[in-house]
Amino acid sequence: MNKKLFQRLCETPGVPGREERVREVVKGAIRGLFDEVREDAMGSLICTRKRTSGNKRTPTRILICAHMDEIGFYVRHVDEQGYAWVNPAGGFDPRNLFHRRVMVCTDKGDHIGVMTAGGKPVHISTPEERKQIPEPLGFYVDLGMDAEKARKAVQVGDYVVMHEPFVEQPEAFMSKAIDNRFAVFCAIEAVKKLSKGKGHACEIVVAFTTQEEVGLRGAFTAAEAVHADLGIGLDVTLCADTPGVPEADRVTKRGDGAGVMFMDSSMIADRSLAEDICRVAKRRKIPYQRCILPRGGQDGAAIQRSRHGVRCAAVVCGTRYVHTITESIHKGDLQATIDLLAAWIGSVK
Repeated sequence: MNKKLFQRLCETPGVPGREERVREVVKGAIRGLFDEVREDAMGSLICTRKRTSGNKRTPTRILICAHMDEIGFYVRHVDEQGYAWVNPAGGFDPRNLFHRRVMVCTDKGDHIGVMTAGGKPVHISTPEERKQIPEPLGFYVDLGMDAEKARKAVQVGDYVVMHEPFVEQPEAFMSKAIDNRFAVFCAIEAVKKLSKGKGHACEIVVAFTTQEEVGLRGAFTAAEAVHADLGIGLDVTLCADTPGVPEADRVTKRGDGAGVMFMDSSMIADRSLAEDICRVAKRRKIPYQRCILPRGGQDGAAIQRSRHGVRCAAVVCGTRYVHTITESIHKGDLQATIDLLAAWIGSVK
């Protein structure tokens, strides 16, 4: 497993609509892996690998979508005191935003700041005041500059990401943006694994998509252009096997392998395709788990609704603490997802 690539992908900033730095990392990582690589008008990277085996006149074309964007913010105002007020790009739980180290990314350079909300410090606030949690629009960034310098350094439209390091634990990786740099990494590693094996009879198209966190936008345009026969949404899902969560609400369990998503709030998977992925996992003895996510979606929904409809499923990996700066993914589950994706692609005729 190329841990350095995974780390670089997670630490590279890229919010919806500003994925260009991540896209450049991907371009370097896939050099020589695909027969055709192009960038569409939305900024998605559409990568095609032709079949390497089989003699079917028209090969099955599969589209795998892995989104490059992470949840983040755009600067919407810099006030007279030099504080940068932000607009969210993606779904945040405001409880996770107090006094966080962030990076403000501008065309002239990046600036480290502190994100928090207006209010009194703990030593001079009342218990009732400490319970108040504002919406994301109530948060600002302190750049550690005087007002004049801040207003020159940052402007409306610059973007903001959480700024925390990638950490390797004994059995897990922890970082911001594992949602969804995991999928970008997984797709790359799976295709690399296929390239070293016996080949594949299908045509593989991997779309490294943009703006998923604000409505699957890049996947919609990519799917309309690719005209796939089969589609896979590749994403994280909840691994809520932690204290305080009822067992029925856990979605996945850490260490039980890759996830095959049968339903989320954006898509109901094609039953036969999802079962076929499960059969491949059983045959190859790859650990996996069947799952349903009551709320949340992924790029497979955009593929499924494209043109006249496409048979789709979702391959996912359970991740703890999703949409925080400490997203945590189990090493074994990550490897199982790579193995399952590669094995299933290799089985498609």
